Amino acid sequence: MADKFAAITALTDEFCARQLNEEYRQVIHHVVGALARKRPSPLSRGTENVWAAAAVLAVGRINFLDDSSQTPHCKSRAICEFFGVAGSTGQNKSKEIRDLLKMSPMSPEWNLPSRLADNPLVWLLQVNGFTVDIREMPLEVQQMAFEKGLIPFIPPRRESSGEK
Repeated sequence: MADKFAAITALTDEFCARQLNEEYRQVIHHVVGALARKRPSPLSRGTENVWAAAAVLAVGRINFLDDSSQTPHCKSRAICEFFGVAGSTGQNKSKEIRDLLKMSPMSPEWNLPSRLADNPLVWLLQVNGFTVDIREMPLEVQQMAFEKGLIPFIPPRRESSGEK
């Protein structure tokens, strides 16, 4: 699988260098790595360019890459054209990846790191049986959650609307 991983990520790295950024490159590597570690790996069937297009499409979908208000942004048609893949093939394989890895638009594991702070699911935790927004908890509780790996970082203090 190491050769397959290297071949797919070489293609996605080129696309990221031209159209996206380092953040996308890292998340796409994470996706391809997760697929390579599955047993049996789905990467063992199919061509590298299809898997590369599908990985970019899957990560792009989770992070709203086709939204022109986002930077960077890129339409799925341009992604498929870059990799020489039919749109339906790329979209079908992208759906397969999203299903295999349980990817959804609010999945913290597949969000770009710069978007984690805006993802509410990152900050919702169960404390004593209640779901709470950890950003509203005391700093000590946030530090414990961070040390246990439950949140990616300690969020900056937010201003309370009711304080004078």
